[in-house]
Amino acid sequence: MIKAKFQIEAVSPGAMLREEKKAGTPLGIEADKLTSQGQLVPDRIIVGLVESWLQNHNGAFVFDGFPRTIGQAEALTNLLEKRKTPLDDAIFLDASLETIRERVARRMVCESCGNIAAIGLHIASAETVCLRCGGHFSKRNDDNEETLCQRMVEYREKSEPLVAYYTSHNLLANIDANRTPWEVFSDIAAVLEK
Repeated sequence: MIKAKFQIEAVSPGAMLREEKKAGTPLGIEADKLTSQGQLVPDRIIVGLVESWLQNHNGAFVFDGFPRTIGQAEALTNLLEKRKTPLDDAIFLDASLETIRERVARRMVCESCGNIAAIGLHIASAETVCLRCGGHFSKRNDDNEETLCQRMVEYREKSEPLVAYYTSHNLLANIDANRTPWEVFSDIAAVLEK
């Protein structure tokens, strides 16, 4: 939605890591082991991916799911200072555990192109073919209750402090993400348009 409305590149280090896994690289295999157990990939790996991406990209961009730790936030600040492009906003999509649990249960990924879709929102069932490429959908191997519980522990320890960090830098936009994607996007668009 961001890409379509603003012509801004939206990139996810998580998607980058899934591509590495699909390609069978050592980085992808290592990251998959960690994420399937609900653990965050170490900062050095994520920051390296982001730094490599930034070296090949000159325009505006939005990172989805990055930074996730204070260390990543500080590294991003340093990377952006080198580019002489300060961070404009940090958007916190605030969702309840119940909302997250329900979304993870409905999330499907196209095995061919990586398109992410939600059953009941984008597709009727797991048997629906991908509208982008005609591929088949499947569940991510880390989309289960046990992994979600571990992710929430990791989140509380490592990611939650980012709210205070970006608030103290007057960069945080807090958005209620328990609503429909269109309502949430409307609030995100308002932040990006300012």
